[in-house]
Amino acid sequence: MEAWIHDLASVKRYVIFALAVWAVLWVLLKGLLAGRKIRVDSPPPKQMVTEFLISIRSVAIFATVGVGITLMDRAGLYPLADRADHWGPAWFCASLALMILGHDAYYYWVHRAMHHPRLFRKFHRRHHRSHNPSPFTAYSFDLREAVMMVSFVVLWPLVTPTPWGVIPLFMLHQIVRNTLLHSGYELMPATSDGRPMLDWLTTTTHHDLHHASAGSNFGLYFTWWDRMMGTENPGYHAAFARAVRRATLPQTLPAAAEI
Repeated sequence: MEAWIHDLASVKRYVIFALAVWAVLWVLLKGLLAGRKIRVDSPPPKQMVTEFLISIRSVAIFATVGVGITLMDRAGLYPLADRADHWGPAWFCASLALMILGHDAYYYWVHRAMHHPRLFRKFHRRHHRSHNPSPFTAYSFDLREAVMMVSFVVLWPLVTPTPWGVIPLFMLHQIVRNTLLHSGYELMPATSDGRPMLDWLTTTTHHDLHHASAGSNFGLYFTWWDRMMGTENPGYHAAFARAVRRATLPQTLPAAAEI
């Protein structure tokens, strides 16, 4: 019961953060950020409610698997993780960075595989019903996709010495990045020529283009896998420039989704 209550915290984190992002960007700062909204239109309320409920289901699956991880650890199945708990703060920080890098690679290849015609309907169709995403789209997954996404957290500590305290920080990072990628507003600062200031990080525009044109932009946290494998949308930088300049050039540039 204690493990279950602890892992339900991930559901609570998602609900709080998703509602906060929606309230801040879509309500409180709607007028101020109007020039950075990627799509002119917004998804209907019914879509957002459905996405929110399905996302809670996905995160509840993650929490249930978290209980399973706790039981596996008590059975002695995670010796590397238990050992890493004593390796100090330097390894703690390094292992968090490694887990994020490892998950980015895992996500790219699993995500790309789920777009194969034989797998798409069974694994990934639910997520792409949100053609115009919102903060609640982040974990709107089919059941099979939810299992594939949480499998990384089960497998990574089996092969990489990862202190247990890293896992909740990793999950928090994932929730923050994933929700912002679906937020519908481009928040990344731009350089003077209209490119993303941190061009090695994925932006909301980067992932929004994936929802608009599903055959590109499979990366989650970083852009390098798409660039190495030639799967980045060729119109990405132009779309990003439009998203950050729409406030000053509203009549001369089309919407990002039109690429």
